[in-house]
Amino acid sequence: MIVNLSDAKTHLSQLVDRAYHGEKIVIAKNGLALIDLVPHKPDGKRKLGRLAGRFVVPDDFLKEDSEIVDMFYGDEQ
Repeated sequence: MIVNLSDAKTHLSQLVDRAYHGEKIVIAKNGLALIDLVPHKPDGKRKLGRLAGRFVVPDDFLKEDSEIVDMFYGDEQ
């Protein structure tokens, strides 16, 4: 299906739905095909641990700083 750009603007949600369900949609301007409207396909699976070895979490990372705790809670403890 070839759709003029102005018609594509008007009916974008319908065209997206049709392309998602497998129909080939070509968007044209002045009769010249510009783009194909196709469903998104992810590049691949995400890889976990990409930053492994690039930084070190300090041993005291979860240790509370009494000065900061006092700023939040004051003497309420």
